[in-house]
Amino acid sequence: MRFHKMAAVVLAAGIAMPATAQDLVSLGQVGVWDILVDPTIGNGCLINAVFEDGSDVRIGFDPDGGTGYLLAMNEAWQGIEEGKSYPIQMDVDGELYDGVAVGLYIDGMPGVDIPFDSVDFLMDVAMRQTLTLINESGPVMSIDLTDSAAALEEAIICQQNQG
Repeated sequence: MRFHKMAAVVLAAGIAMPATAQDLVSLGQVGVWDILVDPTIGNGCLINAVFEDGSDVRIGFDPDGGTGYLLAMNEAWQGIEEGKSYPIQMDVDGELYDGVAVGLYIDGMPGVDIPFDSVDFLMDVAMRQTLTLINESGPVMSIDLTDSAAALEEAIICQQNQG
């Protein structure tokens, strides 16, 4: 599958502190997802969307670190401590991935940054319907992944074009 090979190449080639919204460079939109470049992490490309529950979600590439990342923020998550690590599970339509989320604040909004290096996780985000984040207390966010395949394909092409 073409997308799978492209994703593997991008992850092999590309967690730093994510940029504030004003630092991101817009390249367009696919459905609800904005296609962006983050110049603060080696021109890492990403997709970003804001959902009905107030969650602001970024899925992107850190070429300097050689990983991908899922960053999720929500005003309702006020108890998050910046820099603290939290065990987290990412459930993509029943497929579970374990991760470590690091607390952060961007433009005053609390969130977590979750690095990943799994092409399978990226493929599941692209091909499945729902992504749910689960901490020790249970589900904390669930988002619809409509248009994520096309958006991630644009982000991968973007990343390959960054050199």
